[in-house]
Amino acid sequence: MHASSPAVFHKQITAAGILIATGIVFGDIGTSPLYTLNAVFHDRVITEDVALGALSAIFWTLFFQTTLKYVIITLQADNKGEGGIFSLYALIRRFWGKWLVFPAMAGGAFLMADGIITPPISVASAIEGLEKINPHIDTVPIVICILIGLFLFQQFGTEKIGKIFGPVMAIWFTFIGVLGVMAVSHNPAVFKALNPYYAYVMLKEVPNGFWLLGSIFLCTTGAEALYSDMGHCGRNNIRVSWIYIKVMLILSYAGQTAWLLSHVGEEVGTISPFYHIVPDAIYLPALIIATLATIIASQALISGCFTLINEAIRLDLWPRHRVLFPGNIKGQLYIPFINWFLMLGCIGMVLHFRESTRMEAAFGLSVTLTMLMSTVLINFYLHAKRVPFVWIVLLTGFFLAIETSFLIANLQKIKEGGWITLVIGILLFMVMYIWKKGRYITNSLKKMLPVDGYIELIKRLSMDMNIPKHATNLVYLTSSGTPRKIEKTAIDSILSRSPKRADIYWFVHVNVLDEPYAMRYHVDTIVKNDVYFIEFNLGFRINPRIDYYFRQVVNDLVATKEVDVSERCEESYQDNRIGDYKFLLTDSFLSFENAMPFWKNLLMKSYFTLKYMSVKESVNFGLDMSNVSVEKYPVVIVPVSHPPLTREL
Repeated sequence: MHASSPAVFHKQITAAGILIATGIVFGDIGTSPLYTLNAVFHDRVITEDVALGALSAIFWTLFFQTTLKYVIITLQADNKGEGGIFSLYALIRRFWGKWLVFPAMAGGAFLMADGIITPPISVASAIEGLEKINPHIDTVPIVICILIGLFLFQQFGTEKIGKIFGPVMAIWFTFIGVLGVMAVSHNPAVFKALNPYYAYVMLKEVPNGFWLLGSIFLCTTGAEALYSDMGHCGRNNIRVSWIYIKVMLILSYAGQTAWLLSHVGEEVGTISPFYHIVPDAIYLPALIIATLATIIASQALISGCFTLINEAIRLDLWPRHRVLFPGNIKGQLYIPFINWFLMLGCIGMVLHFRESTRMEAAFGLSVTLTMLMSTVLINFYLHAKRVPFVWIVLLTGFFLAIETSFLIANLQKIKEGGWITLVIGILLFMVMYIWKKGRYITNSLKKMLPVDGYIELIKRLSMDMNIPKHATNLVYLTSSGTPRKIEKTAIDSILSRSPKRADIYWFVHVNVLDEPYAMRYHVDTIVKNDVYFIEFNLGFRINPRIDYYFRQVVNDLVATKEVDVSERCEESYQDNRIGDYKFLLTDSFLSFENAMPFWKNLLMKSYFTLKYMSVKESVNFGLDMSNVSVEKYPVVIVPVSHPPLTREL
């Protein structure tokens, strides 16, 4: 749980926090030794220049991309204690305008696409170690069964099993480090590769050496997820645990490189260099611990995708989905639609590629694009923090140069399968764009009317005994952020469509804040005992349970005498003081009376299709369906110009 404040929480360094960080944050980057060097030497004869150059490039990539960019710089950009690309966007948009939503949406979309390829490649790279025991084994069914089990388990939460994540990953990192030391002991000279000169030789002197960066990039693919999980573990816990983890990773890569140098002129084959340095006596336990580590890495990324989508929903960048909270751990959530979408995507990847060496072709491209987008956002964060301009230019230019090089090297993966994650990322971005643009257009068409002009009519309606009472408390959810103006659709619903008599009319506005865990409200009394306006100010990670919050607020108002219920004749028959209440929601649909241009018509039809597929507002706002009514109204964007009718005689 969080400490008394995010600042205190992020300054703390505890053994428990370090263990949690080891289990949650570093799963993806921690299982990279299983496949990174295997990808470098896929269909390539082992040479000394490539072996030493790859180790050198891996070391400096981990230093610049993971340590400098993410652990040192990006972790400073916390939004009330939370991290991740959408948290970063919410933190800086107030300074630099809402156009930054586009790099944020692109980064989030490609990070989601990465969530579809990471679990298959991680689990497959571990399970394929069985081929050393049985060269003819078909690992595809085993990988699919593990993935299905992993996704089926999500609905129960990870509260109990999550406690073993830290110890298992701590054992894993220690294990790969010890294996590396054992392998390096036969060739300690391998550490000369920490000199960047060897990376330069590989890139410049080896034929097609530059394109190897696409495979070397796999060593840092978990860095973006590291930032997203900051709110669960604390900044300093992540930084301290990274020191040990980075040493273990370098030792593992060095040990594999030592093995490669002893097999110059040969091919690696289908089994990763990682498994070649495992002694036969402990091979099976190594296989088991590797499989557990990849499952934990996959679990962490799946949880990260849930958090990412929930933030996008709260920021109005993604269609509404049902969000569940299966455990008691703060921030732990489960989104069924996203869970099954990821599961089908992962199974599809396994069936299409079948081998981890082929999956590597699709891996990395989407993460590179995410990192580029985060660099753009970090640039504006540094401006907001008034970092000297020269430092901003140097840092941003440096990271853009590195990531652009990785991107160019990864472009060769498009024809080898990278197009799949690229297409998925683009489709996810289009979903965000269509939803955002569609919401903007429909919201811009809403007419707001001054409440003052209708107060007398509403008061007269409330006391008109000739009209049957619709509800004691009639509640409208409004997008208006002010008590002075309300949507025309709400006014029409009360007075025009079918007059709805109630003792008290409530207008409720839910304001999603840029901070993650705020829970505040404000009440404006428009007319005492007749009309009230409530504004809920909720953080973008808070699940809005408006039904529950509304009852709590009304009970508070009754207790403080701001609402007088003593004259309600029904009070003696009801078991609560506030009486019955009904939420009346207005829902739009695209009218046939539109004559839009082709692209705008396609956009709006796509938006309303997404709206139809998403959960209803009642579910999104946590309303009890027994207290909800819905009224439909048409949306006319470009009215049809009808020719006049001619009457026949």
